Amino acid sequence: MNLRYLRLTALAVATALPALPAVAQDLRIGLASEPSSADPHFHNLGPNNQLRRNIFQSLVGTDDKQKLYPELAVSWKPLDDTRWEFKLRDGVTFSDGSTFDAYDVVYSVCRIPGVPDSPSLFTTYTKAVTGFEVPDPLTLIVETASPYPLLPTEFSTWGIISAKANGVDGASIVFSPDGCGDLAYPETQAFNDGSAAIGTGPFLLESFRRGEGIELVRNPDYWGDAAPWERVSMKPLTSDGPRVAALFAGDVDFIENPPLQDLERINSEGGLKVVQGISNRVIYLHMDHAQEPSPMITGTDGKNPLKDVRVREALSIAINRDAIVDRIMGGVAVAAGELLPAGMFGAHEEGQMPPAPYDPDRAKALLAEAGYPNGFGITIGTPNDRYINDAQVAQAVAQMWARIGVETGIDAVTASTFFSRRNAFEFSVYLAGWGAGTGEMSSPIKALVATRDGDRGYGGTNRGQYSNPEVDDLLTKALATVDDDARQELLRESSRVAMADWAILPLHFEVTPWAMTDKVSYVPRVDQYTLPALITPAN
Repeated sequence: MNLRYLRLTALAVATALPALPAVAQDLRIGLASEPSSADPHFHNLGPNNQLRRNIFQSLVGTDDKQKLYPELAVSWKPLDDTRWEFKLRDGVTFSDGSTFDAYDVVYSVCRIPGVPDSPSLFTTYTKAVTGFEVPDPLTLIVETASPYPLLPTEFSTWGIISAKANGVDGASIVFSPDGCGDLAYPETQAFNDGSAAIGTGPFLLESFRRGEGIELVRNPDYWGDAAPWERVSMKPLTSDGPRVAALFAGDVDFIENPPLQDLERINSEGGLKVVQGISNRVIYLHMDHAQEPSPMITGTDGKNPLKDVRVREALSIAINRDAIVDRIMGGVAVAAGELLPAGMFGAHEEGQMPPAPYDPDRAKALLAEAGYPNGFGITIGTPNDRYINDAQVAQAVAQMWARIGVETGIDAVTASTFFSRRNAFEFSVYLAGWGAGTGEMSSPIKALVATRDGDRGYGGTNRGQYSNPEVDDLLTKALATVDDDARQELLRESSRVAMADWAILPLHFEVTPWAMTDKVSYVPRVDQYTLPALITPAN
């Protein structure tokens, strides 16, 4: 059994917060995307998860390459096929002074399934849990129905809140996967106004104002090394121009996702610099596999052409991914053949799963074979402020589809509006992105293409309602396989089956840039998160 999750000691040293002296200095950050809430369990979305990591921590942390290291747990190991033991960090307190213990973990897992109005629950990362034992306050035993090697990784994706701060005696909790009884939970608004923002992280939430900004202050009682900044201001600057202008004007010290066309100018400007690295975020097109008639499809007499695998293949091979990378992304992206970059766990090695070949002539032939020789009409839904050049990428795809007779419109809206409409199944095709929270192929397969199944936590973001029992079976077997090599091959096979069925159309992996003054430094992260505690004063 290859327990890659247990290689802890050296990694803990390498990935701990920087051992820098606390300096009375402010850091100002321009955000490219704004979180929808300060509630750590409200929305499984990149900007939300990024904010949460500053305030609410997990049992397990992840470094810039998504390798695991001890956070609120100092060690973990399987006791047998269905039980994991976590030893928790002693001496940790929440920001209200209450002591962190195992019952807070149980309380957090109890809250996650019932967060009201959540656009995307974290249950995909907690559904494997069937029970808990607490032999002592600093020991937690987690029970699963079957072998579940991904448990430590999934425990790195959600934050822990305090039971005691919410008036709950943790020892009295009777855990059940179906609900933990009538427990008191904080409302999402209480996190947003700060009254429930009680965490163990390096920062405290001073204020969260949608559209205006987020203010963090150093947590003076943080158990780890003090954050290098006394105060962090995170301002949403979702339009590229104002975000870059703010950096040039000195109004901010650090910005996310500077426009690709501005990278050279930033690097050549005295006192500024750019750092960048490949991310785990795949930009993809999701198609409606279920509804008939399907929204925004015309010229098919009510039929949904996307249910035909030949049509899905035609749409995929009509896309010139290399041209999108070169012309729209300025070369700062990597064309994708599956849902995770080569070399990451469960992805194929370089060249083994290449992007779909660009072949518009074959695409036309496939459409004719499927009964659409004159094509049809369709509209791509897309955000215009969430991913790098998202609306421009969708427009490029629309132009390519038009060349094979599929007249394509674009419905581009702000991210908040887009996700609301996407979740209401308003689009037949939409462009979105997925960052693998676990760093392995099970994350996108489980969320994006597994058959929607709330009981198993499958298909939470599968708004195209794709369903393939073979994909589900391979995923289920992988999630119960402790041996890393065997599990990786099962995940690869699951990916091969989904890609061969054109279940979802991967376009490219983002290469993420950050721009900053030369007075600070940052190591690029594959998860694309901007974490102020890891932005350090330059030497």
